[in-house]
Amino acid sequence: MALATASKVKPKPKTEEAKVFTWEGTDRRGSRVKGESRAANINAVRADLRRQGVTPTKVRAKPKPLFSGKKKITGQDLSIFTRQLATMMSAGVPLVQAFDIVGRGHENPAMQDIILSIKQDIESGTAMSIAMAKHPLYFDDLMCSLVAAGEQAGVLDVLLDKIATYKEKTESIKGKIKKALFYPAAVIVVAVIVTVVILLFVIPQFKELFSSFGADLPAFTLMVIGLSDFIREWWWAVLIGLGAMSYTLSYVFKRSRAFREMVDRASLKIPVIGAILNKAAIARFARTLSTMFAAGVPLVEALQSVSGATGNIVYQDAVMRMRENVATGQSLQLAMRQRELFPHMVVQMTAIGEESGSLDEMLGKVADFYEEQVDNAVDALSSLLEPMIMVVIGGLVGSLVVAMYLPIFKLASVV
Repeated sequence: MALATASKVKPKPKTEEAKVFTWEGTDRRGSRVKGESRAANINAVRADLRRQGVTPTKVRAKPKPLFSGKKKITGQDLSIFTRQLATMMSAGVPLVQAFDIVGRGHENPAMQDIILSIKQDIESGTAMSIAMAKHPLYFDDLMCSLVAAGEQAGVLDVLLDKIATYKEKTESIKGKIKKALFYPAAVIVVAVIVTVVILLFVIPQFKELFSSFGADLPAFTLMVIGLSDFIREWWWAVLIGLGAMSYTLSYVFKRSRAFREMVDRASLKIPVIGAILNKAAIARFARTLSTMFAAGVPLVEALQSVSGATGNIVYQDAVMRMRENVATGQSLQLAMRQRELFPHMVVQMTAIGEESGSLDEMLGKVADFYEEQVDNAVDALSSLLEPMIMVVIGGLVGSLVVAMYLPIFKLASVV
């Protein structure tokens, strides 16, 4: 009996993955037309074209480029997609058509595939928030929750505009932080490369010259020559060691929460840079909570999503403890005060927002203030680092030059 029942159960047919096809044909007026369509197979493309009044004459799969590796989807890609979709919806374009227009016009093929995949799910009757939730690497709980709130309230176009503004603000903050860290990192890398080139190719020439002197060399010069000899002989071991150390740190950082917390906590205490990271975390907290609260998401549920948007485990843990306090009936401003991470001004603005019923507006003002603070701090940091970096590079290269010319000075004084 069990075998008979089992034999009646048929496995679900596998759905074919959508592909891109190029086609040529004639329209109702007899004019030649051509274009691209996305479908599971050629027959589906032909059927779709006939429904549109086009008689296909040639349909074939679009050839993949020689280097077909897709670009990584960035936060900027998601920000552009959200703003374009919000603009389309505000203009009254139907949701499916908006996804089709935005998807086909996106410059990143990987992002294009995801957008058109969501479009297919929506066409089959799936809610937009559920379709987006199938791609958790790119659409987090925060965005899916806001879209779901917009769908339930019938104000999806309004919520998409808020999401687009939120994405643009957060990407702006990320860009400013990267700008603050990129310049010194790039200059340090260049300084290391210059130093290694001098040690590999310049110092050996001086070593041959000094060997003909037949005199004792200064200790500093001997140290630099020894460093040059070590790098020339063991450069491969140095490279392997640096690569292994980088991989180990990256591996541990991804898989060890304790290590990430240690790094995040230490980064907040770095002079100047730590202040920027603190202000950026507060700006993201305020902007995210303001956006979600304005969308009608309950405060406890909103704090769950806000914790992951702060970008720092220290603030993430603090927000989760605040959520537990708020869930038991405590006010948000009191929960923030107990964490001792938020400045007095932020706590007071939150308290005013809670008392006046305009929490989203007050948090939006806090976000605006701290985003401007981050911008100003980044500009000040760049101005401060430029002379400091020049001093470091000058000292590094100058030390090597002095080490090589000390024996020559000593020889000249003897003569």
